[in-house]
Amino acid sequence: MTKPNTRPLPQPTIGVLGGMSNQATGEYYRLLNDGLNRRLGGWDNGEIVIVSVNFGNIEHFVRNDAWDEAHRYLSGKVDALERAGTDVILCVSNTLHRVVEPIMAGRATPFIHIAAPTGEAIRRAGLSRIGLLGTMPTMRSDYLRNWLTERYGIEVLVPPPADMDVVDRIIFDELVRRDLRDSSKAEYLRIIDGLRAQGAEGVILGCTEIFLLVQQADRPEFPMFNTTELHAAAVVEFALERMR
Repeated sequence: MTKPNTRPLPQPTIGVLGGMSNQATGEYYRLLNDGLNRRLGGWDNGEIVIVSVNFGNIEHFVRNDAWDEAHRYLSGKVDALERAGTDVILCVSNTLHRVVEPIMAGRATPFIHIAAPTGEAIRRAGLSRIGLLGTMPTMRSDYLRNWLTERYGIEVLVPPPADMDVVDRIIFDELVRRDLRDSSKAEYLRIIDGLRAQGAEGVILGCTEIFLLVQQADRPEFPMFNTTELHAAAVVEFALERMR
């Protein structure tokens, strides 16, 4: 794209509702800046505001199905992002979208939902039956599955209960601390292979830390949809569109 000659460079401010976890938040910051720099060139990257929550609070809300408490807590954090003058808001957690989407519904600030670029990528790939890995609420709840089914016609498969427990435990006990273990990677790949055996045509890495452990290169022939990268790329495109 052709950039204006004026400085400072006019560009939208990206608001990141982060801390869910700090590992995912750091990856979003890197992906947003790298993506913008690749397109803008030189030394240019993003103008980003991060409001980072206490993950201990998030863990409590998620473990106890305390979604009303989460709504009140995160509403205040979104208020802070809007007071900071953000032009678009994203949430770094698949799980917490069930709370943040209703918070954003009555606000003027654009919100880019993590499932939208994921659904679009699956549709472009011509797939319709997809496995899902994520936290226990993400896998058990109808929220994300219905979101993808209603908007993109995607059938979503989840692992059996015992494997859900494994996926969730590794996220909370290891990945949010960036504790990356070969044994856990092997477990994830076993579970992914099980979803494929159920008829899945690909798998959604539906927690924003999973790609730290498992990547497309681990199963080159089986499509993996990395929600973190897809989401960040969609926000980059939004920001660049606003600059044209």
